[in-house]
Amino acid sequence: MERVAIRFLVATAVILAAAAVISGELVDETSATAGLLWSTGKDEPDLLSKAEPENSDDSSAAAVVNDHDDLDGGFSSLEGMLHWAIGHSDPTKLKESAEDVQRLSASELQKRQLELKELMEKMKMPSDAELMQMAIDDLNNSSSSLEDRQRALQELLILVEPLDNANDLNKLGGLAIVIQELDHPDQDIRRLSAWVLGKACQNNAAVQKQILELGALSKLIKMVKSSSIEEAIKALYAVSTLIRNNLAGQEFFYAEDGNAMLQEILSNSSNDIRLRRKAVSVVADLAEYQLENIVRAESPCFRNRFFLKSVVDLTASTDLDLQEKALVAIKNLLQLKTTEALVLKDLCNLDGSLERMRQQLLDLMAEEDHRDYAVDLETLRREVELIFHEKLGKVMKVPT
Repeated sequence: MERVAIRFLVATAVILAAAAVISGELVDETSATAGLLWSTGKDEPDLLSKAEPENSDDSSAAAVVNDHDDLDGGFSSLEGMLHWAIGHSDPTKLKESAEDVQRLSASELQKRQLELKELMEKMKMPSDAELMQMAIDDLNNSSSSLEDRQRALQELLILVEPLDNANDLNKLGGLAIVIQELDHPDQDIRRLSAWVLGKACQNNAAVQKQILELGALSKLIKMVKSSSIEEAIKALYAVSTLIRNNLAGQEFFYAEDGNAMLQEILSNSSNDIRLRRKAVSVVADLAEYQLENIVRAESPCFRNRFFLKSVVDLTASTDLDLQEKALVAIKNLLQLKTTEALVLKDLCNLDGSLERMRQQLLDLMAEEDHRDYAVDLETLRREVELIFHEKLGKVMKVPT
């Protein structure tokens, strides 16, 4: 593909330069390639030396072809593109091509010149920033159809994955517009908008701050309660990425009673399993962040017995992924200062839950398809059991 592109660009360079020579724009006619070389702003020796391979074997040719950073990243101007093409060409063939083109009439050259310019315009790809701006403009256009809005959000979903693009989204005015779409009457538009916000702020403190300042978190928390399960899942995903490792986001989350929202999802077995998995993962993340920031006061939800029970009860699920996520959350919660071991023992029956899980995993280990996963899960279960008994032992130890 690179070789085809090089040949096309060289042909373009030759034709455009030859057309310039005939039209009188270039005056140096001492050689067949004079006009071409003049148009690039480089002397002939410089250009020919760039076109010469360093070695004569086949591997050097491959090295030249692979040297196409400009081709991959685009060109800032037509002149830059032509200069690159000349620098990656065989000088002998370049000169022969120029001689052939100069035999054409002025009208024929002009026609070819226009055709090639039109083709190059069609080949030109917009930058990511330009693509984002087009998508943002579609969203900001009140006359855009529902399909156009959906397509714009789907494009942004892909474009905001790279960190630099995510950082540019707010500069282009895109964050505020996407947040506005959270209020759109169409649930699919709301779902996609939440998804875009979640992708944009994932592991990105700067974008997290921007979204929080624009007031999106309260809207997203309300969306988690949507009757549309797909909308609720994407909203909770956005909430999780927005508050992860973010103190301001977590404080606002607790102020909005986000922990009660999590408890409702976890305690209701009729909720979609995907929503429950994500919710318990958020609990694990919140507890882990607290462990990493021990000077910060612990949230009251971590000592709420019914909140803790909603997490422990997940170990009775038949879904192994949910069980694993619940164990990770319990492991983190057990290490917090305010989490009471006796509550986990008496109200939550953590001992009994871990024992039932052990029996279930033993049965799964007998099945070849589940053996490896069951072994890994049993290792985690035993680790949780040890931490629990250690914490419980400290509480029940009688001073002497």
